[in-house]
Amino acid sequence: MSIAMKSPSRYVQGFGERKNLGRSIKKLGNKFYLIASEGGYKRFGEEVMKNITDAGKEAVYGQFHGEATKAEVFLHMDKIKETGCDAVIGMGGGKVLDTAKAAAENLGGIPCIMMPTVASNDSPCSGVAVLYNEQGVVVKAVMMRRNPDLVLVDTEIISQSPARLLSAGIGDAYATWYEARACEKNNVTTMARGKITATVSLMCKLCNDLLLAYSVKALDGVKEGKYTDALEKVCEASILLSGIGFESGGLAAAHAINDGFAQEPQTHGAYHGEKVAFGLLTQLVLEGASDAELQENLKFLDSVDLPITLEQLGIKQINEENLHKVAQMAVVPTQSTKNLSPDITADDVYNAIIKADQLGREFKNR
Repeated sequence: MSIAMKSPSRYVQGFGERKNLGRSIKKLGNKFYLIASEGGYKRFGEEVMKNITDAGKEAVYGQFHGEATKAEVFLHMDKIKETGCDAVIGMGGGKVLDTAKAAAENLGGIPCIMMPTVASNDSPCSGVAVLYNEQGVVVKAVMMRRNPDLVLVDTEIISQSPARLLSAGIGDAYATWYEARACEKNNVTTMARGKITATVSLMCKLCNDLLLAYSVKALDGVKEGKYTDALEKVCEASILLSGIGFESGGLAAAHAINDGFAQEPQTHGAYHGEKVAFGLLTQLVLEGASDAELQENLKFLDSVDLPITLEQLGIKQINEENLHKVAQMAVVPTQSTKNLSPDITADDVYNAIIKADQLGREFKNR
């Protein structure tokens, strides 16, 4: 099997970069459809629309209504066709971006631009759009024919976002190297439809190294609403490197366990990256990681306000039946736990979740 990787056509990141949007989209279309929430539009929408029109282009605003459902995607597709727009911009969090990606793909793959306003996950660079039902449960993953044409990250905006969302993005990204490591070891075919390249393997390791070196300083700055040079490194890791890494490096148990937590209502208030972080601890237990590696990971996750216990994840009262459901969902044939090992059972995952929680509690009680 050949090696393969996927990536956005162009990635640009910097303080105040939204002001250069017009220059960046000149060759991508003539009439742009901007999807953003009401709040997001109030904060940056008029500035972005002016930036587009100042570049000699037209712009239309379409309000995002809170959930990336099929109905939401179809609503925006209809408006794009009605207004004659030939390119889509998603500005906001992951669900806004996924809605924009799905709409662009379903309209024949028209140009798609991502403007994340938070660094809470690694969705912006990927060619995957996750859709949900009205209750927020994943129902479908739309695979795009190509990755976004432009990902524009304004770190000034990110520096003003909630610190918890940056923590979540760190959690999502931090699992990248560990999951890719497992996939490379087991010669897994990734979503790029090939084996991991040496380039992507190094990118995943760099993602990990940058997070270890800069996350605490970047997070401290965001907690005070301050921009730091460290934030640039963390955004590069959590958006660019992790985005390419999960798609072209592969997923393993950490993300499968995150998906499984949909079966435990107590975790529904936790962010994706927070569940992935605990899923990573569980994956390390499943791998039989050394005590030194486990303690290293517990220390890092705790230092960036990520959950290392079930209670921190929202599970105040352990429900064994629900946790067994979590474990069972994590090992269904379509899940990525098999990339860690095809022999892992639901009981293995359940026991690893309990062990990870025990390790986390012991660490917190020191």
